[in-house]
Amino acid sequence: MNLNERFRGYLPVVVDLETGGFDNAVNPLLELACTFLNWESDTLSVASQTRWHVEPFAGSEVNPASLRVTGINLDDPHRQALDERAAIKEFFKLVRTAMKTHGCHRAIMVAHNASFDQGFLKAACERNNLKRNPFHPFTSLDTASLAAVAYGHTVLSEACQRAGLSFDQSLAHDAAYDAERTAQLFCQMVNGWPFDPVVMNGQPTSPAN
Repeated sequence: MNLNERFRGYLPVVVDLETGGFDNAVNPLLELACTFLNWESDTLSVASQTRWHVEPFAGSEVNPASLRVTGINLDDPHRQALDERAAIKEFFKLVRTAMKTHGCHRAIMVAHNASFDQGFLKAACERNNLKRNPFHPFTSLDTASLAAVAYGHTVLSEACQRAGLSFDQSLAHDAAYDAERTAQLFCQMVNGWPFDPVVMNGQPTSPAN
C-alpha cells in the first residue's frame, strides 16, 4: 500500500500556526510550520519539516497576551520573517511538490484543533487573493479529536504523554515544535489503528479521484 492509497488519494500534511490572537480577520499569522510524512512498509513516519516566520499583515492587531504565550518577539532581527503572501506561496509550493511525489490529488490538513488553523489559513488566502489552495476546503484530520478517542484527552501535551511521547512544555507554542509533536502523535495513532483496505471484487479499492 502507498501513502495515497492509505488516505484515499489525499496527502496528509501536519500544520501548526502561531498567531497574534484568536480572530483570523484582525489578528495576524506569525509563525507557520509544516511536517511532511512518509509511508513505508505500511508504517507512517515523520519525513521532513519546514517553518516560516511571518510578518503581521498591514492593519492587523497583535494581542500582547498571545505574544506572552508564544514567546514570539516581533522585533527580533533574527526572525527573518516573510510577508504573509510570500510565506504561504512557499508553503503551498512544497505541498504541491509532495503531492506530486506521492501521487496524491489533494492535500488534507492534519492539525491539533484543526478548525483554528484551517480558519486562519483560509483567511490569509482570501486576504492575499491566493486561489490555488492545495488543501481540502473543509475536511481535516484533527488530532485533538483523534486523541480524545485514542487516549481520552484533547490537550496536545497530555495526549503525547499518554501516548508515551515526550513533550517539553518550555517549547510549547513554538510552531515547529508543536507541528513535530503533532506529527509524531498522528503517526502513532495511525500505526496503532487496525486497518485493512476495503476490498471490492477481490481487489483493494484505488484512491478516489
